[in-house]
Amino acid sequence: MEIIDRGCGEPIVVIPGIQGRWEYMGPALDALARSFRVITFPLAGERSSERKFESDKGLDNFVEQIDAVLDDRGLAGAAICGVSFGGLIALRYAAHRPRRTAALLLVSTPNPEFRLKKRHQVYARAPWLFGPVFLAEMPQRVGPELARALPEGRERRRFSWGQIRTFLRAPLSLSRMAERSALVGSSDSYDDCRRVSAPTLVVAGDPALDRVVPADGTSDYVRLIAGARGARIDNSGHLGYITRPDVFAAIVKQFLGRPENAAA
Repeated sequence: MEIIDRGCGEPIVVIPGIQGRWEYMGPALDALARSFRVITFPLAGERSSERKFESDKGLDNFVEQIDAVLDDRGLAGAAICGVSFGGLIALRYAAHRPRRTAALLLVSTPNPEFRLKKRHQVYARAPWLFGPVFLAEMPQRVGPELARALPEGRERRRFSWGQIRTFLRAPLSLSRMAERSALVGSSDSYDDCRRVSAPTLVVAGDPALDRVVPADGTSDYVRLIAGARGARIDNSGHLGYITRPDVFAAIVKQFLGRPENAAA
Protein backbone atom coordinates (compact mmCIF):
# COMPACT_ATOMS: atom_id res chain seq x y z
CA MET A 1 0.00 0.00 0.00
CA GLU A 2 1.33 3.41 -0.92
CA ILE A 3 1.93 5.49 2.22
CA ILE A 4 3.29 9.04 2.12
CA ASP A 5 5.24 9.92 5.26
CA ARG A 6 6.98 13.29 5.47
CA GLY A 7 8.07 15.84 8.04
CA CYS A 8 8.72 15.18 11.71
CA GLY A 9 7.06 15.81 15.03
CA GLU A 10 3.59 14.86 16.20
CA PRO A 11 1.98 12.45 13.69
CA ILE A 12 -1.13 13.53 11.84
CA VAL A 13 -2.94 11.28 9.37
CA VAL A 14 -4.58 13.27 6.57
CA ILE A 15 -7.41 11.56 4.69
CA PRO A 16 -8.15 12.73 1.13
CA GLY A 17 -11.54 13.71 -0.25
CA ILE A 18 -13.86 11.94 -2.63
CA GLN A 19 -11.30 11.93 -5.44
CA GLY A 20 -9.36 9.44 -3.32
CA ARG A 21 -5.93 10.83 -4.23
CA TRP A 22 -3.64 12.47 -1.71
CA GLU A 23 -1.90 14.43 -4.46
CA TYR A 24 -4.71 17.01 -4.62
CA MET A 25 -3.93 18.03 -1.03
CA GLY A 26 -0.30 18.80 -1.89
CA PRO A 27 -0.11 22.44 -0.68
CA ALA A 28 -1.76 21.54 2.65
CA LEU A 29 0.53 18.54 3.18
CA ASP A 30 3.63 20.64 2.48
CA ALA A 31 2.51 23.33 4.93
CA LEU A 32 1.64 20.82 7.66
CA ALA A 33 4.93 18.95 7.20
CA ARG A 34 6.85 22.00 8.45
CA SER A 35 5.45 21.33 11.93
CA PHE A 36 4.19 17.74 11.95
CA ARG A 37 4.90 14.25 10.75
CA VAL A 38 2.30 14.04 7.99
CA ILE A 39 1.04 10.63 6.88
CA THR A 40 -1.39 10.13 4.01
CA PHE A 41 -2.39 7.57 1.40
CA PRO A 42 -4.73 6.90 -1.54
CA LEU A 43 -8.11 5.58 -0.48
CA ALA A 44 -8.96 1.90 -0.75
CA GLY A 45 -10.09 1.12 -4.28
CA GLU A 46 -7.48 3.32 -5.92
CA ARG A 47 -4.94 1.37 -7.96
CA SER A 48 -1.99 2.82 -6.07
CA SER A 49 -3.63 1.84 -2.78
CA GLU A 50 -3.40 -1.90 -3.46
CA ARG A 51 -6.37 -2.33 -1.11
CA LYS A 52 -9.70 -3.50 -2.47
CA PHE A 53 -12.89 -1.63 -1.69
CA GLU A 54 -15.57 -4.02 -0.38
CA SER A 55 -18.97 -2.46 -0.92
CA ASP A 56 -20.60 -4.25 2.02
CA LYS A 57 -18.16 -2.61 4.47
CA GLY A 58 -18.90 0.98 3.45
CA LEU A 59 -16.85 3.54 5.37
CA ASP A 60 -15.34 0.77 7.46
CA ASN A 61 -13.13 -0.06 4.47
CA PHE A 62 -11.24 3.10 5.30
CA VAL A 63 -11.31 2.56 9.07
CA GLU A 64 -9.45 -0.69 8.49
CA GLN A 65 -7.12 1.07 6.08
CA ILE A 66 -6.15 3.69 8.67
CA ASP A 67 -5.47 0.89 11.15
CA ALA A 68 -3.16 -0.69 8.58
CA VAL A 69 -1.37 2.61 7.95
CA LEU A 70 -0.75 3.23 11.66
CA ASP A 71 0.43 -0.35 12.13
CA ASP A 72 2.78 -0.05 9.17
CA ARG A 73 4.31 3.10 10.65
CA GLY A 74 4.56 1.58 14.12
CA LEU A 75 2.17 4.11 15.66
CA ALA A 76 -0.29 3.43 18.46
CA GLY A 77 -2.30 6.47 17.39
CA ALA A 78 -2.22 9.89 15.77
CA ALA A 79 -4.25 13.00 15.14
CA ILE A 80 -6.77 12.13 12.42
CA CYS A 81 -7.62 14.81 9.86
CA GLY A 82 -10.25 14.32 7.16
CA VAL A 83 -10.81 16.65 4.22
CA SER A 84 -14.34 16.94 2.75
CA PHE A 85 -15.52 13.32 2.16
CA GLY A 86 -12.41 12.28 4.07
CA GLY A 87 -13.93 13.99 7.10
CA LEU A 88 -16.71 11.41 7.16
CA ILE A 89 -14.02 8.73 7.28
CA ALA A 90 -12.14 10.57 10.04
CA LEU A 91 -15.35 10.93 12.06
CA ARG A 92 -16.08 7.23 11.68
CA TYR A 93 -12.55 6.36 12.76
CA ALA A 94 -12.61 8.61 15.82
CA ALA A 95 -15.95 7.13 16.88
CA HIS A 96 -14.83 3.51 16.56
CA ARG A 97 -11.12 3.79 17.36
CA PRO A 98 -11.02 6.21 20.31
CA ARG A 99 -7.76 4.84 21.69
CA ARG A 100 -5.96 5.43 18.40
CA THR A 101 -7.40 8.92 17.80
CA ALA A 102 -5.34 11.53 19.61
CA ALA A 103 -7.34 14.37 18.06
CA LEU A 104 -9.95 14.75 15.32
CA LEU A 105 -9.92 17.45 12.64
CA LEU A 106 -12.82 17.82 10.22
CA VAL A 107 -12.12 20.09 7.24
CA SER A 108 -14.95 21.24 4.93
CA THR A 109 -16.82 18.07 5.85
CA PRO A 110 -20.47 17.51 4.82
CA ASN A 111 -22.76 17.42 7.83
CA PRO A 112 -24.97 14.39 8.68
CA GLU A 113 -27.90 15.82 6.71
CA PHE A 114 -25.91 16.38 3.51
CA ARG A 115 -27.14 14.49 0.45
CA LEU A 116 -26.20 14.62 -3.21
CA LYS A 117 -28.38 16.79 -5.42
CA LYS A 118 -30.63 14.85 -7.79
CA ARG A 119 -28.53 15.62 -10.84
CA HIS A 120 -25.40 14.47 -9.03
CA GLN A 121 -27.18 11.22 -8.13
CA VAL A 122 -27.79 10.76 -11.86
CA TYR A 123 -24.12 11.47 -12.57
CA ALA A 124 -23.12 8.84 -9.99
CA ARG A 125 -25.29 6.16 -11.62
CA ALA A 126 -23.57 6.66 -14.98
CA PRO A 127 -20.18 8.23 -14.14
CA TRP A 128 -18.51 7.68 -17.50
CA LEU A 129 -21.44 9.30 -19.29
CA PHE A 130 -22.17 12.21 -16.96
CA GLY A 131 -18.89 12.52 -15.04
CA PRO A 132 -17.37 14.95 -17.56
CA VAL A 133 -20.43 17.18 -17.05
CA PHE A 134 -19.83 17.15 -13.30
CA LEU A 135 -16.17 18.07 -13.78
CA ALA A 136 -17.12 20.82 -16.23
CA GLU A 137 -19.25 22.41 -13.49
CA MET A 138 -16.34 22.73 -11.10
CA PRO A 139 -14.82 26.00 -12.43
CA GLN A 140 -18.17 27.71 -11.98
CA ARG A 141 -18.53 26.35 -8.46
CA VAL A 142 -15.04 27.24 -7.24
CA GLY A 143 -14.42 30.34 -9.37
CA PRO A 144 -15.73 32.91 -6.85
CA GLU A 145 -13.73 31.25 -4.10
CA LEU A 146 -10.48 31.35 -6.09
CA ALA A 147 -11.04 35.02 -6.92
CA ARG A 148 -11.34 35.82 -3.19
CA ALA A 149 -8.59 33.53 -1.91
CA LEU A 150 -6.16 34.37 -4.72
CA PRO A 151 -6.98 37.95 -5.77
CA GLU A 152 -3.98 38.33 -8.07
CA GLY A 153 -4.36 36.79 -11.51
CA ARG A 154 -0.84 35.41 -11.41
CA GLU A 155 -1.62 33.55 -8.18
CA ARG A 156 -4.79 32.05 -9.61
CA ARG A 157 -3.02 30.94 -12.79
CA ARG A 158 -0.22 29.34 -10.78
CA PHE A 159 -2.72 27.50 -8.61
CA SER A 160 -4.82 26.37 -11.59
CA TRP A 161 -1.81 25.10 -13.49
CA GLY A 162 -0.70 23.24 -10.38
CA GLN A 163 -4.08 21.50 -10.24
CA ILE A 164 -3.90 20.63 -13.93
CA ARG A 165 -0.44 19.11 -13.47
CA THR A 166 -1.77 17.12 -10.52
CA PHE A 167 -4.65 15.86 -12.67
CA LEU A 168 -2.20 14.67 -15.33
CA ARG A 169 0.00 13.00 -12.72
CA ALA A 170 -2.83 11.55 -10.64
CA PRO A 171 -5.89 11.16 -12.91
CA LEU A 172 -9.28 10.78 -11.28
CA SER A 173 -11.43 7.67 -11.55
CA LEU A 174 -15.02 8.76 -12.10
CA SER A 175 -16.33 5.29 -11.28
CA ARG A 176 -14.50 5.16 -7.94
CA MET A 177 -15.65 8.68 -7.10
CA ALA A 178 -19.24 7.62 -7.85
CA GLU A 179 -18.77 4.56 -5.63
CA ARG A 180 -17.67 6.77 -2.74
CA SER A 181 -20.43 9.30 -3.29
CA ALA A 182 -22.93 6.52 -2.59
CA LEU A 183 -21.49 6.30 0.94
CA VAL A 184 -22.54 9.85 1.83
CA GLY A 185 -25.34 9.44 4.33
CA SER A 186 -24.90 5.67 4.46
CA SER A 187 -23.90 5.53 8.13
CA ASP A 188 -25.31 7.12 11.26
CA SER A 189 -23.07 10.17 11.58
CA TYR A 190 -25.13 11.44 14.51
CA ASP A 191 -24.24 8.34 16.48
CA ASP A 192 -20.60 8.69 15.44
CA CYS A 193 -20.62 12.28 16.72
CA ARG A 194 -21.94 11.16 20.09
CA ARG A 195 -19.20 8.55 20.36
CA VAL A 196 -16.25 10.89 19.67
CA SER A 197 -14.14 11.52 22.77
CA ALA A 198 -11.03 13.04 21.20
CA PRO A 199 -10.36 16.80 21.15
CA THR A 200 -12.04 17.99 17.94
CA LEU A 201 -11.47 20.92 15.59
CA VAL A 202 -13.95 21.76 12.83
CA VAL A 203 -12.48 23.88 10.01
CA ALA A 204 -14.67 25.58 7.41
CA GLY A 205 -14.56 28.43 4.94
CA ASP A 206 -16.94 31.29 4.31
CA PRO A 207 -20.50 29.94 3.86
CA ALA A 208 -21.01 32.35 0.96
CA LEU A 209 -18.00 30.94 -0.90
CA ASP A 210 -18.28 27.18 -0.33
CA ARG A 211 -20.45 25.95 -3.21
CA VAL A 212 -19.36 22.34 -2.82
CA VAL A 213 -20.30 21.59 0.79
CA PRO A 214 -22.26 24.22 2.77
CA ALA A 215 -19.79 25.71 5.25
CA ASP A 216 -22.53 26.43 7.76
CA GLY A 217 -23.40 22.72 7.57
CA THR A 218 -19.79 21.79 8.34
CA SER A 219 -20.00 24.01 11.41
CA ASP A 220 -22.83 21.82 12.74
CA TYR A 221 -20.16 19.47 14.03
CA VAL A 222 -19.18 22.06 16.64
CA ARG A 223 -22.63 21.53 18.14
CA LEU A 224 -22.84 17.78 17.54
CA ILE A 225 -19.46 16.73 19.00
CA ALA A 226 -18.93 17.36 22.70
CA GLY A 227 -16.26 19.98 23.33
CA ALA A 228 -15.54 20.58 19.63
CA ARG A 229 -14.06 23.90 18.55
CA GLY A 230 -14.61 25.71 15.28
CA ALA A 231 -12.24 27.68 13.07
CA ARG A 232 -12.70 29.51 9.79
CA ILE A 233 -10.23 30.06 6.96
CA ASP A 234 -11.14 33.59 5.94
CA ASN A 235 -11.43 34.51 2.25
CA SER A 236 -11.93 30.88 1.28
CA GLY A 237 -14.72 28.38 0.69
CA HIS A 238 -14.28 24.64 0.25
CA LEU A 239 -10.64 24.75 -0.82
CA GLY A 240 -9.06 26.93 1.86
CA TYR A 241 -6.74 24.13 2.95
CA ILE A 242 -4.98 24.31 -0.45
CA THR A 243 -5.63 27.91 -1.55
CA ARG A 244 -4.46 29.26 1.84
CA PRO A 245 -2.38 26.33 3.15
CA ASP A 246 -0.23 28.38 5.52
CA VAL A 247 -3.32 29.76 7.25
CA PHE A 248 -4.76 26.25 7.48
CA ALA A 249 -1.52 24.84 8.92
CA ALA A 250 -1.35 27.65 11.48
CA ILE A 251 -4.89 26.85 12.65
CA VAL A 252 -3.99 23.17 13.04
CA LYS A 253 -0.75 24.00 14.83
CA GLN A 254 -2.52 26.30 17.27
CA PHE A 255 -5.16 23.67 18.03
CA LEU A 256 -2.80 20.75 18.54
CA GLY A 257 -0.45 22.94 20.55
CA ARG A 258 -3.04 23.83 23.19
CA PRO A 259 -2.10 22.51 26.66
CA GLU A 260 -5.54 20.92 27.09
CA ASN A 261 -4.87 18.91 23.94
CA ALA A 262 -1.55 17.59 25.23
CA ALA A 263 -2.79 14.02 24.84
CA ALA A 264 -2.79 14.67 21.11
